[in-house]
Formats: sequence, structure tokens, C-alpha cells
Amino acid sequence: MAHEEHHFPGPGTLDRALALVRHLRSECPWDAEQTAESLIPHLLEETHEVVDAIRGGDASELEGELGDLLLNLAFQIVVAEESGTIDADSVYGRLEAKMIARHPHVFGDAEHRDWERAKAAERSEGEGILDGLASGLDPLTKAHRIQERVAGVGFDWEDHRGALAKVEEELAEVTQAIAGGVAAEVQEEVGDLLFAAVNLARLSGVHPTTALAQANGKFRARFERLEALAAARGIDVHTAGLVVLDGLWEELKRP
Repeated sequence: MAHEEHHFPGPGTLDRALALVRHLRSECPWDAEQTAESLIPHLLEETHEVVDAIRGGDASELEGELGDLLLNLAFQIVVAEESGTIDADSVYGRLEAKMIARHPHVFGDAEHRDWERAKAAERSEGEGILDGLASGLDPLTKAHRIQERVAGVGFDWEDHRGALAKVEEELAEVTQAIAGGVAAEVQEEVGDLLFAAVNLARLSGVHPTTALAQANGKFRARFERLEALAAARGIDVHTAGLVVLDGLWEELKRP
């Protein structure tokens, strides 16, 4: 039998963050003049810094960045609270209701459901499957979310093999478009290839932004080693040319 009420830990860290922001709003001129809109750049910056700290694996740095993000979230709640539109209780109440609805296997006796199917069931009548995606998402993440959404209604490959075949198909079309020499067609086909690659990543259990961030980091670290090796050998990377630089690159790739 499903429980209708659920009780979770009471006042704590978030309440203290909200109290801190309310105090700042009353005592500091800069904090007092901030609006939800003016704080957006700070919110986005702190979110990215949290991601960088997670990827860096430094617990102390992550602790600090999570604190900064918590402050920005508390700021948004307090500013909205002052306008009389929402408050912390309504934010938490909506979150709690949503999570209970999406986890009947945790809060009731229902079987586990697919996350995207559970979310689809919450959408308003007449709302499209792809409605509501944040416009500010980076293209890789948006492609991933689009594919997750449509997969939630069964529009998906059975496994990664279908996605891999699609990548191969799109790569052939990119090659054909490049041979044709029409820039607009090349752009379209490269876009299709990237979309297919995101699908392959998803069905292989990999998030594309995480994979690309790792690849970026690996490339940067290796290229910085290449620069150091070139400097040690008296080679100017600006004039060395591809053959020399590629030789150093392959040398660094060897175990």
C-alpha cells in the first residue's frame, strides 16, 4: 500500500543559506540591488566551476564550489520569495512531490519505471515530448536530452549497434557532402553525424559532454607535453610543421 505522506529531515543547511542571503540583502548594498536576472551569470559560472571541481577530483575545491552554488540557489529563492511568487517551502514541496511521483518503487509498491516514461506522464495534456527543454543547454547536452525524451516513448534503437550503424551512415554522407563542395550541405551532414555520435555515446552508457571533456583534457595534457619536449630539443612549435609535430605526438603516445 502506497504511503501518502513522507517525512524527511527538517531544517538544516538550506535554511541557514537562506538566512545568510536574507541578512546580506538587508545589510549589503550590492546584494540588496541584485535581481534574479542579474544573478544568472554568477549562477551559470558557479555551476561550471562545480563541474570542473568534480572532474578535478579535489574534495576541498568541490566543497568550496558547492558552497558557492548553494549560495546562488539560495539567492534565487530569496529574490523570488521577496516578490511573493514562490518560497523555499513551495520549491521543496514541488521537488518532493515530483520525486515521489517518479519513484513509486521507493515510496509505494509499484514496479520500477523508466525515468523518462515517468517524466512523460507528468506533462500536461497537449504538451509535446520535446517541450520544456532549457534553451540555454549546450548543443551536446541538448542532443542527449532530446534523445532521452524520445526514447521515453519507445523511439530508440534496441542497443548501441543501431546507433553505430547510423554513425557510419552519417560519416559516409559527410564524405559525400565534402566532395560536393557545398558548405551548407557539409554543415548539415556534420550536424547529423554529431547527433548520431551523441546517440551512440548515450546507448553505450556514456554522456557526450563528459566524454568530450575527458578528450579535451587528454589532448591538452599531451599537447603541453609536446611543447615541453619540443622546447627541450630546441624545436619551435610555431615553425616546425606538421611532420615534425606529428612525430613528437606519436613519440609521446608510445608507452
